[in-house]
Amino acid sequence: MKRKIRKRGRVPFIGKIFAVFLAFIILFPFYWIVISSFKTSDTIVHPDLWPVKSTLAHYQQLLSTPTFVSGLKSSLIVTAGTVVILLVIVILASYGLYRFEFKGKAFLNKVILLAYIFPGILLVVPVYDIMAKIHLVDSYAALIIMNVTFAAPFCVWLMNGFFASVPKSLDESAALDGLSKMGILLKIHIPLLKPGIATVAVYGLISAWTEFTFASILVISDEYKTLPIVLKAITSSYTVQWGQITASATLAMLPIIVIFAFVGKYFIGGLIAGAIKE
Repeated sequence: MKRKIRKRGRVPFIGKIFAVFLAFIILFPFYWIVISSFKTSDTIVHPDLWPVKSTLAHYQQLLSTPTFVSGLKSSLIVTAGTVVILLVIVILASYGLYRFEFKGKAFLNKVILLAYIFPGILLVVPVYDIMAKIHLVDSYAALIIMNVTFAAPFCVWLMNGFFASVPKSLDESAALDGLSKMGILLKIHIPLLKPGIATVAVYGLISAWTEFTFASILVISDEYKTLPIVLKAITSSYTVQWGQITASATLAMLPIIVIFAFVGKYFIGGLIAGAIKE
């Protein structure tokens, strides 16, 4: 018995060590990028855990570059548009799919999930052809449409668990009180689905902010290039400007880190709750 108790006592300690080691592996690259952005050009390649010489020159050069500022503006516009449209589509689609009974409901649910796992790289050529025919190439609208298209299936499926947690008796009581179906959604479901809505918003934000494949295909002019495309352009064919690369990577990570610091618990909890179906 003593041996068994000792072994059980060691498990949490070993788990903590493993958790610390895993956190170090995940967080250290981010730490290295941030401190490297403050190093001078002649010391940035040195393996110092803290800058021997600190400077803000890389940030000053970056923020004075019109291309980077334009890329930041484009990313903000595309991300905001994606999140707003995604929330509207996902809330309405999941409400209709998971609160009403109709023929072909189970099949449609499977098709939605199948659309999520379909590799987007296979659609690059047909998507470009369609966007060219409707004159949306080189525009914010094309990027927003693609971001919403690929994020919506997973988000609709994710909302299943949230809608399942709301008793249908609330719908029936609200209907007896005279509320329409849209009124039930707005006054009953949306207040109760705030964690799920926050989860969808964060997922859409991260997807849109980091999207690279279609942004590199559908955008031609510098005016509409998003931040991932601008970051790629910093690395030229002949020189690598490590200072600007690390500074731009730090600035690109900053909005996601700040937002996730406030709503991260809702996002993680939402992923768990949304995956549980009662």
